[in-house]
Amino acid sequence: MVDLKGQYAKIKNEIDQAMSEVVDSCYFVGGPVIKEFEKNLSTFLDVKHTIGCANGTDALQIALMALDLKEGDEVIVPSFTYVATAEVIALLKLKPVFLDADINNYNVNADLIRPYITAKTKVIVPVHLFGQCCDMDGIMKLAKEHNIYVVEDNAQAIGATYASANGTKQMAGTIGHIGTTSFFPAKNLGCFGDGGAIFTNDDVLNQKIRMIANHGQSKRYYHDKVGVNSRLDSIQAAVLNVKLKYLDEYAKARNTAANYYDSQLKGVSQLLTPVRSEFSDHVFHQYTLRVTNGKRDQLVDYLKEKGIPSGIYYPVPLYEQLAYSEYVADGFSLPVTDQLCKEVFSLPMHTELTTEIQDTIINAVKSFFS
Repeated sequence: MVDLKGQYAKIKNEIDQAMSEVVDSCYFVGGPVIKEFEKNLSTFLDVKHTIGCANGTDALQIALMALDLKEGDEVIVPSFTYVATAEVIALLKLKPVFLDADINNYNVNADLIRPYITAKTKVIVPVHLFGQCCDMDGIMKLAKEHNIYVVEDNAQAIGATYASANGTKQMAGTIGHIGTTSFFPAKNLGCFGDGGAIFTNDDVLNQKIRMIANHGQSKRYYHDKVGVNSRLDSIQAAVLNVKLKYLDEYAKARNTAANYYDSQLKGVSQLLTPVRSEFSDHVFHQYTLRVTNGKRDQLVDYLKEKGIPSGIYYPVPLYEQLAYSEYVADGFSLPVTDQLCKEVFSLPMHTELTTEIQDTIINAVKSFFS
């Protein structure tokens, strides 16, 4: 599904030098490379504060911890997403409130969120799924009306740009009160292990987030809050510093590959290719299609037999996961989410795809439907 080795080969000398400098410095935890990366990513995203942490799940948890929520407070979250988004809510003894997705772009929007807002709703967590933004204008307006925090889960769309109706443009992850991301190796901006980051333009939230991520201490041995130990590793920061310079280039390569898939698969009537939202560009963390004839699983098996990888993101909605059954009323259903979980599948998408590789994939897909 990804070619990390090919990507690394193109920038090997830069990566090796950056890692070697960390080893030579012996600043394995903290140090100047962390500050440099946080500054560089803040500049890239045009956000005031970036705080590195150990992984994307920690980023979500720390973001929620910074909001001083109380047990039982409700957090609105998509059901069509990866489990980490809901996992941290439950771990903090908050209540995840699951909602449906837009059938076209797979994301949530204000119209889907509005019916779930109650007096206990304190946070909305929109997930910019597969590489493009949710409609943040409506979400932010709704949040302001009800005095609700917005924490953007931007693990899949770093580098995407959101175009507001007022003509301004902002980077995904910088629009809400807090944004989070993951640097898992397969992400668009991925490191060589685990890593994550949190973004905010709020000075007070920045201080609280940094404190929480560092054992809740404002200065060493003085702990003002209950915190966690979640640090971005210095070697990972060095890798990310190099790869950040290429992130726009990577997005262009992914779009080129996506456009080629589109052009070659648009004639297959049983497939629906990804929809690009008018308010967001797409950085294609995944190239996710829908199989409309009920044969998605057979297609996946067929491709596997031919040695072609594919992925199903996601086969089971969060509201149907056993771990979250206590938060779901009997008879509750999310019909669009259920439909997506039965129809979606993703083809290989990465920066090293060539038309020759794609033709092999495309021909195999077409042969299944012929």
